[in-house]
Amino acid sequence: MNHTRPKIYLAGDLVFRRDALALFARLKAICAACGLEGLAPFDGQKEAMGLPPGRETILKIVAADRALMDGCDAGLFCIDPFRRSPEMDPGTAVEIGYMLALGKPLEAWTTDPRPYAEKVDHYWRAAWALPLAPRPPIRDAPASGALEDPDGMLVHSDGMLQNGMVEGFISFGGGVVSTAPACETAFRKAATRLARRLGAG
Repeated sequence: MNHTRPKIYLAGDLVFRRDALALFARLKAICAACGLEGLAPFDGQKEAMGLPPGRETILKIVAADRALMDGCDAGLFCIDPFRRSPEMDPGTAVEIGYMLALGKPLEAWTTDPRPYAEKVDHYWRAAWALPLAPRPPIRDAPASGALEDPDGMLVHSDGMLQNGMVEGFISFGGGVVSTAPACETAFRKAATRLARRLGAG
């Protein structure tokens, strides 16, 4: 690539926040201090600017995001819980899988360091005042969790902060999930680690 600083795709539910543009500006400044060039999804979405909400606009945004990921050297992902659920933004999860398939280095960050099962338990108690229950072992099936929710769904991914596929793919991309209570602090930890891996600075 014809650039001196590695280009980093910045993703997460950040794009849906009211202060998204200002937040990305601060995260890009952190990237620059680390010797990286941070790129927000908005940076590739010029063709979709001004179009009315709808299917065609969304498909243009999706195509633009894919093209931006294709042109980046690595990905840095926010995996915070989304819309008050224990789960992260599903679009970001897709992007993590896509960039791993491209063979690009990955890092992640979150402001919520609770184990995934604890997030699920809190969600059920807060929303319906219902607790999780022990899950009896299932014969001839691997045990990815020891609890189930009131719908009988396994609370999987023990030992992870998020869905095991998400955190596993970050690990396969050479990364870890950096944590801190403040958004920019957690992001800085992840960006610093990624910069070291890429030899930036």
